[in-house]
Amino acid sequence: MLIRTGRADLDFAGVRTEFGLPREFPAAALAEAQTAVSRDIGPAEREDATALPFVTIDPPGAKDLDQALLVERVGSGFRVHYAIADLGAFVVPGGALDAEVRKRGQTLYLPDGNVPLHPPVLSEGAASLLPGQTRPSVLWTFECGPDGEPVDVRVRRAMVRSTAQFDYEGVQASFEAGNPHPSIEALPDFGRLRRERAAERGAVELQLPEQEIVPNGDGDWKLAVRPRADVDSWNAEVSLLTGMAAAKIMLSAKVGVLRTLPDADDGAVDALRRSAHALGVEWPDGTTPSRLLASLDPSRPEALALFVDATRLLRGAGYTAFNGAVPTVSTHAGLAAPYAHVTAPLRRLVDRFATEVCLAVTAGEEVPEWLVKALPLLPGLMGSSDTLASKVDRACLDQVEAWVLADRVGQRFEAVVLRADTNDADVFVANPPVMGRCTGENLPEGERIAVRLVEADPERRKVVFERV
Repeated sequence: MLIRTGRADLDFAGVRTEFGLPREFPAAALAEAQTAVSRDIGPAEREDATALPFVTIDPPGAKDLDQALLVERVGSGFRVHYAIADLGAFVVPGGALDAEVRKRGQTLYLPDGNVPLHPPVLSEGAASLLPGQTRPSVLWTFECGPDGEPVDVRVRRAMVRSTAQFDYEGVQASFEAGNPHPSIEALPDFGRLRRERAAERGAVELQLPEQEIVPNGDGDWKLAVRPRADVDSWNAEVSLLTGMAAAKIMLSAKVGVLRTLPDADDGAVDALRRSAHALGVEWPDGTTPSRLLASLDPSRPEALALFVDATRLLRGAGYTAFNGAVPTVSTHAGLAAPYAHVTAPLRRLVDRFATEVCLAVTAGEEVPEWLVKALPLLPGLMGSSDTLASKVDRACLDQVEAWVLADRVGQRFEAVVLRADTNDADVFVANPPVMGRCTGENLPEGERIAVRLVEADPERRKVVFERV
């Protein structure tokens, strides 16, 4: 459902100012990026993999393309090639550009324009895996058995050439029509196998509505809920496979940086069981939280409420750097496996460093001194960046929600109660797709209720409902 704001003069300058977001790159960083683009990075230094017919799958209009994919059937198993943009070929350790991207941490996505991690000459140009362009990459190759589990993993620097750029909706439509691109024809079978392996491990997936802010071409904005298609999940499984392989490499060498999440304690699981019982969700004996959550229909109100409540299982995520010993917490409880970020270096700082560790370890080389010194700094840099990104995302959504609803104060809406306290609750209104606070008595989690909009303040970015 798309909702017009009815305004053509709205932007997010206030959000940018409030959070002090940078408007441009320092001249020295831009100069380094331009110099890096002009350097010759040829196949003499790398494997020539340009004959492999890679494709990319990204949101419509994306230019910062981190990953290119090729999935092949080999006998009863699969061979998966995953090419990742190689920022190590462009960013000089200790240089002005390196210093600036460490400050930024990650690309921030605002509706009226991104705040990129790297200068666009790299992120949307020479380093991006754009179609028809030969690019330096870090190439992962997985030889997988009939169960989708890897039996051999290789990672090395290579030159690659993407043959086509697709978006998720188009790829989903091609599968439904029975005419997918040959390079990803095997992706559904492989993706389903990997999702089954994830369920067996105990990975937790919360199928919550994903709000989006969409421009309509006239300078105003729409709210939408982006449906999660099967291809989203299948594609994500390849990225997760790569991150788990990277973590295994670093743990074997006892050096690197992981994305970690402590296991939920028994109290969190017991609380989730109580919530399921209160919501009328049957939890059979012997069923893990992972299996239960995967079995729920996300269109059901009680399922939405339980997904929100299950966030208690996924608290405490962070980054853990180590050198010389395996860290006490080395797994990501949400994935039920060790995991590292390596597949989005154009958009996330830590990926470049974790990738360089994997390349050194698998080549039998010492991890460079500059990299060893950088590792303990990364958890703090990424933690600050993640916090900022979360605040900016929420501020933008709050702003558009208030704009959309500003002229509808007093109107009634249908809502689902997600999480309730004594006299207020988080509710989800489907039309327009808004998550807001609701006041009143008797706000039962997981039930549909009628609410009235009592406040929609664009200045304070605040929306409040009350139960009718």
